[in-house]
Amino acid sequence: MGWKKIKLGEVLKNREGRYKPNDPTIAGLKRIDKINFSGQIFLSDKGSNTDMILIKKGDLVISGINVEKGALAVYEGEEDILATIHYSSYIFDTDKIDIDFLKVFLRSPDFIQLLKEQVPGGIKTEIKPKHILPLEVYFPETTMEQKAIAEHFFEKEAKLKQLNEHLAHQLTLISQLEQTILQEAVQGKLVPQDPNDEPASELLKRIKAERQKSLPAGAKRRQEKPLPPIKPEEIPFDIPENWVWCRLGEIGESTIGIIFKPSQVGKIGIPVLRANNVQNGKIDYADLILVNTEVREKQIANAGDILLCVRSGSNNLIGKAAMIEKDGMSFGAFMSLYRSEFNSYILKFMHSDIFKKQINDKKSTGINQLTQGTLNNIIIPLPPLSEQKRIVAEIEKQLAKTKQLKEHIIANQQATEQLLKALLHQAFEVKEMEEVNS
Repeated sequence: MGWKKIKLGEVLKNREGRYKPNDPTIAGLKRIDKINFSGQIFLSDKGSNTDMILIKKGDLVISGINVEKGALAVYEGEEDILATIHYSSYIFDTDKIDIDFLKVFLRSPDFIQLLKEQVPGGIKTEIKPKHILPLEVYFPETTMEQKAIAEHFFEKEAKLKQLNEHLAHQLTLISQLEQTILQEAVQGKLVPQDPNDEPASELLKRIKAERQKSLPAGAKRRQEKPLPPIKPEEIPFDIPENWVWCRLGEIGESTIGIIFKPSQVGKIGIPVLRANNVQNGKIDYADLILVNTEVREKQIANAGDILLCVRSGSNNLIGKAAMIEKDGMSFGAFMSLYRSEFNSYILKFMHSDIFKKQINDKKSTGINQLTQGTLNNIIIPLPPLSEQKRIVAEIEKQLAKTKQLKEHIIANQQATEQLLKALLHQAFEVKEMEEVNS
């Protein structure tokens, strides 16, 4: 009983054969689309321009790009399948190797370390049979010992997976709690009403009057399609008597971002914010680009403006919003700037599911964009100005608590990931102890 040094080529044999995509020998066979990090194989009928390899039932299939992350599996299907040459397929000797043990090993830090030591380029190299088969490893001498190690690891891994699922569920509950806080805020249920507050209807009248006064003498506001009156069927819930329903276009203005060419991006120019700069409701100023172009005054942001993603390949990104904290930046054409004196409250509204639901209800089918017309027509429950300030303060107070809870849970998730890595290393620690004692 003990561990012995072998080359992986002693227990694995590469399945030979390479086929052109149009080779009639492989016509009609499905191919691997991907192997996920849980070891699940996903098949596809789509073609490929890349040379292919053949895989038979019982073969160990390894992704050359993500093997160390767990992208490997034993193919259990009855029909032969294909994979691109970015994968490799192996026949293994069950008398010499327990396949579950081998899969554990290929996910371990020890395997990654061996790649770094024995393969030029280490894990950055696409791993092929010529890299795997010559690797010198220490394995238990018997498959019984190998199997026992694998079963012990899987038992511990299952418990950690259960813990991670519990932690993920807690994060989901916290996100739901945050939405409940925002929902109560915009329904007038988060803070007490003050009868001394000026009604929001008066505030709205004053806004309209001030916007009209802001025009130069004799000037007329640019002809725009007037915002329609709010219909009763548009109103999703009741609000306090001193609140008022209005449209975003009545209490603020929006502007679409600049269009620029790749040749205008360089080391000089105006900083331009894009969708990737809006992260988790905040502006991330990393990865700003500089664009050397003329920019209209309205396309230059002020601190306190709201930046929204209004066009994207992903529907989930439409409407994500954050407040800009610095003056003097512009923003790309897939973004919109919203400016209002009530932005602190409006941003909280934009983070709510109520805002997101309106976007999804109003946007064109199959088109992931939020037009300026649609944005301006979004209805919002507007509280008195004093209450807006109380609402924002209370939201920030409560969300600070949920943020602490999230950080604690995420720290626990990271700890379980580190523990899993430690268990993977521990599975091969006996070998190291024997080396020291020999």
